[in-house]
Amino acid sequence: MAYGFPDATQIAEVVRQKEVSAKSIVAASLARIADRNYKYNCFTKVIAENALVEAEKIDQAITEGKDPGILAGVPFAVKDLFDVAGITTLAGSKINAENPPATRDATAVARLKKAGAILVGALNMDEYAYGFVTENSHYGPTRNPHNLNCVAGGSSGGSAAAVAAGLVPITLGSDTNGSIRVPAAFCGIFGLKPTYGRLSRSGAFLFASSFDHIGPFARSVRDLAAIFDVLQGEDNSDPVCTKRPPEPCLPQLNRGIEGLRIAIADEYFAENAEPEVLAAVAKVAIALNTTEIVTIPEPHRARAAAFIITASEGANLHLKNIKSRPQDFDIATRDRFIAGALIPANWYIQAQKFRRWYRDRLREIFTNVDIIIAPTTPCAAPQIGQQKMVIAGEEMLVRPNLGLFTQPLSFVGLPIISVPLQRPGELPLGVQIIGAPYKEALILRVAKYLEAQGIVSAPVVQ
Repeated sequence: MAYGFPDATQIAEVVRQKEVSAKSIVAASLARIADRNYKYNCFTKVIAENALVEAEKIDQAITEGKDPGILAGVPFAVKDLFDVAGITTLAGSKINAENPPATRDATAVARLKKAGAILVGALNMDEYAYGFVTENSHYGPTRNPHNLNCVAGGSSGGSAAAVAAGLVPITLGSDTNGSIRVPAAFCGIFGLKPTYGRLSRSGAFLFASSFDHIGPFARSVRDLAAIFDVLQGEDNSDPVCTKRPPEPCLPQLNRGIEGLRIAIADEYFAENAEPEVLAAVAKVAIALNTTEIVTIPEPHRARAAAFIITASEGANLHLKNIKSRPQDFDIATRDRFIAGALIPANWYIQAQKFRRWYRDRLREIFTNVDIIIAPTTPCAAPQIGQQKMVIAGEEMLVRPNLGLFTQPLSFVGLPIISVPLQRPGELPLGVQIIGAPYKEALILRVAKYLEAQGIVSAPVVQ
């Protein structure tokens, strides 16, 4: 890879020890972006000059004996719905390109910078985060680094592909119904969706407020934990951000899985996937020494309710532009927003009532188990432009059904990591490690155990 080090935390270690300069690390990342981004179409904006200036500041701080931060000199990029001071936040749209530049960084961006990380750019996404494929009609599709003919997933496709391709070691994305986990699985990297409200979304362009999470992508569990720890903490500028005190996860990573009650999601989560996907879950289950199964009730209804709430909230946010300039939307996004605007209010209310019932049922399950494992997607990455797929013998549309296994879990805001199973010569697959609310430390421990056993890994595409 461009930097010569396996992950972000090791980059920061060698920068702090003055074995290599932050400027050289950032310069190497920028060179790789310049050389390879044309193949993948990850970046919508590269911030080269300012990144090098900030890297020099990190080097100077180290020379002066100051603490440069836990992520000193680590290049990072963010999904183009996070505000970056001086840059217009596109959110994957043509309409937002007319907006003035942001006046300040999103909270998450500011916290990563404070920890010493160096922002090098903004990343492609589905328009307004409404999609699972990152086939953006305005800025082009992001391509999967493992097969350029396949989708990278979405809506955080640029974020996942940039890490998988080794353009940057870490990125930020957002997850409404699976928009971190689906691209993490397709691109063969680690992706963390924390508990709803655990991390501040201030300065992030929202899609569906009652669903939206932010979270990191990385090539190692250690990196995920380090980023999550940096991003934790209350933020009064985000009304849903919890005031719960931060719980550092990095010190807990190597505690192993002894004593954890781990179960496999059955029925719906074991019936609607290709055999290779179920084999991946079985491989993880064997590594975790578990045969216990658990039934999550009514996942079909949870997914239907998620569709209703997501479409309603998204349409409401964009209603003015849907009425006044529908021609400026991506056609697929526009039509779904129009459909969302026509959903009867009583449907939305009933969906929210069901959501409370469903949340309570999941809480009951987590009184008997600590961790649940399930597939991330029903298949490996489909082809760019592919309209239909056959899953378990049933033909279905690609775009709405890549979130079969992520939507029912986003619905109640559980913390989840998608971990990557590499298959030489074939596309990667992902498995979800699911915990009870605020149990990020537990799911990170399980992911770390699987990584240490060699069951999951995220090598860079050469």
